[in-house]
Amino acid sequence: MPRSLRARLLLAFLVVAAAALGTVGIAVLLVGPGYFAEAMGHGPDDPAGLAMDAATRAAFADAMRRAILAASVIAIATAAVVSLAVAARIARPIGAMADAARRIAGGNYAERVPEAEPDELGELAESFNAMASSLEMTERRRLQLVGDVAHELRTPLTTLDGYLEGLEDGVIQPTDETWRLLRSETGRLTRLVNDLGDLWRAETGQLTLASETVDLAAVARDVVERFGPVAAARGVTLETSGVGAARGDHDRITQILANYLSNAIRHAPPGSEVGVAVSAGGGRARIGVSDAGPGLTPAQREAVFQRFYRVDAARSRVAGGSGIGLAIVTALAGAMDGRAWAESPGAGHGSTFLVELPAALTES
Repeated sequence: MPRSLRARLLLAFLVVAAAALGTVGIAVLLVGPGYFAEAMGHGPDDPAGLAMDAATRAAFADAMRRAILAASVIAIATAAVVSLAVAARIARPIGAMADAARRIAGGNYAERVPEAEPDELGELAESFNAMASSLEMTERRRLQLVGDVAHELRTPLTTLDGYLEGLEDGVIQPTDETWRLLRSETGRLTRLVNDLGDLWRAETGQLTLASETVDLAAVARDVVERFGPVAAARGVTLETSGVGAARGDHDRITQILANYLSNAIRHAPPGSEVGVAVSAGGGRARIGVSDAGPGLTPAQREAVFQRFYRVDAARSRVAGGSGIGLAIVTALAGAMDGRAWAESPGAGHGSTFLVELPAALTES
C-alpha cells in the first residue's frame, strides 16, 4: 500500500475505474450476443439463429472485445489524468498544512497557510490558521508573563538581598523597623506567588468552584465591613446598596469584590465615597464598585484587566499590589460563567468596576 496520500487517492480512483469497466465489459459480453441475434431478426429458439454462421458470431465477439479494450484504455487514461489532478488538489493543501504544523512545532508560531478555496479544505485551512494564531498569542503571553514575573520578583529580592548583606556586614542595625521592612518584602513575594497560583488554576480550569446561591448584598456588607478601617484611615466613606443573588462560589465572589474594593480605596481621593451597588435582572446578577478616582481612558479600560498592567505603576508598587489582581478577577468571573469589565466617563471622572454572574433561580 502506498504511503503518500496522493498515491493512495490515485490508486483508489483507478481501482474504481477498473471495477466499473470490468462490470460493463462482462455485462456486454454476456448480454451482447443475444441482443445481436435479436437485431438480426432471430430469437434464441429460431432455427435460423441456431444456424448462424460461427464466423459471424466470432467476428461480433471480437469487435466487442476490441471496443471494450479501446474504451478501457481511454477510460483508464482519462481516470488517471483526472485522478492525478484531484489527488493533487486534495493532497497539496494537506501537505502544506503538514509542513506548516512541523514548523509551528519547531517554534515558528507565525506560520500560516493559504485560505484560497471556499470549501472544506478552505475551512480546514481557516481553522488551522486560527489555531496557529491562538498558539502564537499564547506563546507571546507566556513570554511576557515570564518577563513580567522576573521583573516583579527583582525588586523585593534586591531589597531583601541588600538589607541582608547590610545586616551581615553590620552596616544596617537589626532594628524593629528593619525587621518590619524585611517581613513586608517577604509578604510581597508570598502575595505574588499566591496570586500567580490563583491565576494559573483559574485559567487552566484547575479551581474547584462551588455552585451555590450567594446573597450578593450580604457579601458586599461583609467585604465593606472588612475594609472599613482601611477606608477610614484614608478618609474614604464606603456605601452599599441594592439586592440580588447569584449562582457561584461564595469565597471567589468575595475575592473578586475584595479586589475591586481594595483598588477603589487605593485610588479614591480623601473625603470621597466608594459605592458598592448590587442589582439583578434578566437572569443575571451584578456587583459594581464605583469610585471618584482618576478614572480610565478607553484604552486603559481594555488594558486594566491584563496581567501586570498598572495605570499608576508607582502607586501600585508602593502599596504592594502584585499587578495581577484584576487578571484573577477576569479568570474567576469566566470560571463561574460570568464576565468582568470596567466603565469610566474618562480620565479624571472616576470609574466603576463590575462583575456579572448568573442570577440565582428563585423558587416559586
